[in-house]
Amino acid sequence: MDQKSTLRHYLRSARDAVVWKLDGLPEYDARRPLTPTGTNLLGLVKHLAGVEMGYFGDCFDRPFPEPFPWLREDAEPNADMWATADESREDIIALYRRACAHSDTTIETLDLDSPGRVPWWPADRAPVTLHFVLVHVIAETNRHAGHADIVRETIDGTAGLRAGVSNLPDGDPAWWDTYRAKLDRVAREASA
Repeated sequence: MDQKSTLRHYLRSARDAVVWKLDGLPEYDARRPLTPTGTNLLGLVKHLAGVEMGYFGDCFDRPFPEPFPWLREDAEPNADMWATADESREDIIALYRRACAHSDTTIETLDLDSPGRVPWWPADRAPVTLHFVLVHVIAETNRHAGHADIVRETIDGTAGLRAGVSNLPDGDPAWWDTYRAKLDRVAREASA
């Protein structure tokens, strides 16, 4: 694969991992906040839709054709990190897929060295290339995929890299309980 294909592969893998974390969950679990800062699965997908829209749209003068109300001046703080009761899971996932398709068109159309500008960054850092933005968005998406991993595991124990590939040792619940107990014992010993 050439460099652009490799980057696109890793971006697609991260995107798929984030959406997969919603599979099979009841509505409440897809939305409920599970950290002190309110991190929730559906909010991560909504946030990443905005990431895609901004970085591959606005930064390359290819604005996304739909408004994103959570970025309006009067939007409440952190509005991109959770879904309102009126925003269905299907709507948010569909928005994310549309944002990704728009991004993919930008990626396909432009060369890796094509210039862009991140208007919300400081002026000295604002000039970027498509290559830089691709790496940035891959890192951002994988960061949030990691958040989604932990949130989903907290909800129902589902863990792993992607559907069909756990990337974890095979172990039944008893094995994992023993493993966790060992880690806790070692942590206590190290801190004594």
